[in-house]
Amino acid sequence: MKNIGLFCFLLLSLGCARPHTGKIVQVEILDPAVKNILDEQVEIEVIVTGFVWTEGPLWLAESKTLIFSDVPNNVIHSWSEAGGVKKYLEPSGYTGAVPRGGETGSNGLALSLENTLLLCQHGDRRVAAMDAPLSAPRPAFITLAGQFEGKKFNSPNDVAVRNNGDLYFTDPPYGLMGLDKDSTKETPVNGVYRISKGTVTLLVDSLSKPNGIAFLPDGKTFIVANSDGAKPIWYAFDVNEQDSVYNARIFYDATEAFKKEGGGPDGLKVDKKGNVFATGPGGIWIFNASGKVLGKIKLEGRVSNCALDTEERTLFVTNADRVLRIKLKK
Repeated sequence: MKNIGLFCFLLLSLGCARPHTGKIVQVEILDPAVKNILDEQVEIEVIVTGFVWTEGPLWLAESKTLIFSDVPNNVIHSWSEAGGVKKYLEPSGYTGAVPRGGETGSNGLALSLENTLLLCQHGDRRVAAMDAPLSAPRPAFITLAGQFEGKKFNSPNDVAVRNNGDLYFTDPPYGLMGLDKDSTKETPVNGVYRISKGTVTLLVDSLSKPNGIAFLPDGKTFIVANSDGAKPIWYAFDVNEQDSVYNARIFYDATEAFKKEGGGPDGLKVDKKGNVFATGPGGIWIFNASGKVLGKIKLEGRVSNCALDTEERTLFVTNADRVLRIKLKK
């Protein structure tokens, strides 16, 4: 893995913005089922570099484009094979006139069932929809959720779209300069919420740092990554026919791995077969739908989130100040 670190350092020094052939790395196989997802060796490509902190990767199928947040810079960038890297949207998460510090930009991104861009905006402390087509982005936003019971959210972090169109999002304090001790923090919890037909409901108030969120394919279970170093755990929650959340449980406890490698659970995505690709200690963890670890892709540096292309043949990973591409099995 030291060779990969050196390789990435050289790429950063060159300020590259085009795909570069990467290193072949061995996948840590913990269950033979992972061989249906990945070859035993995979190529790690650095496709873009030179940002501050990349997050929220999202594949746009119509244009064959990846977009991703550079959170501290308050910008969303795009990348495509044909066009390279370009600025996609600015500002992305803070539209106020008064300068402020901290992580102001957008974080998690998603598409609604109507193909509208959804943004978790740290600076504006809301979940919003871009009021513009994906092909002609502009910083015009519609607030979908900006407060709960009259109190501003902390800094919505990630959003998942259930198969009925409802939005589920996490609200840790990472966009507040003082985090949980910030003087502007209004909500007493770091919650998981639902937006359904314009109504916001608090679903989970027991997690310390809820972060990444994703649904299993049937829409009946969602997984939340708790990015607290004291409790680096992925949790699962079921949703019944009345939309109530029940059967809260540990999906996987990464405490021991965190002690050895650091880098807590963060963003995650689920493929059509229910395999979970989760950023966490040491790189990308691959689980089955029951929470069994199938394998790991070891990566240098902090990994924040990931995204799949439409055919689920490519995994994109936001990795500190760069974005990686990993080919999956066809």
